[in-house]
Amino acid sequence: MDMATLIREQARLIVLKALSEEVGESLNSDILVEHLRAFAIRKDRAWLHDELRWLADHGAVRLLEAGSVLVAILTEKGQRHLDREIVIEGVKRPSRPVS
Repeated sequence: MDMATLIREQARLIVLKALSEEVGESLNSDILVEHLRAFAIRKDRAWLHDELRWLADHGAVRLLEAGSVLVAILTEKGQRHLDREIVIEGVKRPSRPVS
């Protein structure tokens, strides 16, 4: 697997985790860009928008347009991936919870 694919799969997981940590399970793309930077994934908003659309196409998030940003909302399918109940191919698998 090439590095670009690894980064995309990791970024998609980081996005889902960030959404799940919010009370409303939603964040806008500007905030998500900052979440990715914390994990040394330095990509612009246009790149993130492509990844958010990919996640939406695979049912992991819903998207709302708000001016020039996208608001991502975690779906049940996205949460099920985080809970390791299902696998969304193209999104890194979350680690098993530590007991």
